[in-house]
Amino acid sequence: MKYLFSWVCLFLLNFNSFSQELTTNSQLSLNLLAPSVEYELAVSPNSSVDMNLGVGFAYHKSTYSGEAYGFFPGFEAQYRYYYNFNKRADKGLKTSENSANYIAGVASVTGGEPIIGDLKYVSDYGGFVGPSWGLQRVYNSGFKLNLNLGVGVGFNERQSYFTPLFGFQLGWLVAQ
Repeated sequence: MKYLFSWVCLFLLNFNSFSQELTTNSQLSLNLLAPSVEYELAVSPNSSVDMNLGVGFAYHKSTYSGEAYGFFPGFEAQYRYYYNFNKRADKGLKTSENSANYIAGVASVTGGEPIIGDLKYVSDYGGFVGPSWGLQRVYNSGFKLNLNLGVGVGFNERQSYFTPLFGFQLGWLVAQ
């Protein structure tokens, strides 16, 4: 009986530590390329709500107006569903700190005046809503990489339009 109790405790301890690796974590990170603060809130074992406050980069090139760029203040929120925790764990790859691939619903809003740059919008704000696919990796050093690709509807107070989404973040995990 004593051995059975020991084996059950050992099994539960291992099962508990294994299950923690295969679930989402709430975490705070700082991004460098487009400076921002990001908080990812775990809402279920495979999903999270990611909120990002900072600046975004925009580039526009046309034959009519030439080239222009700008860094704009903005806020973005995503509902992420991580779909490959088990597959990564089976291969012996890291799954903690939400290191996995995901599909997401994205909504963002940005200001119309650039903080830096010469790209001027005629609107006071711009927004985006649409689906995306992404991958996030957090390395043992805390270094974080996130790639986000999608399509959706961009809008402002004057018009709406179909547009691609490309997001690339490099930064560090600050707290978990």
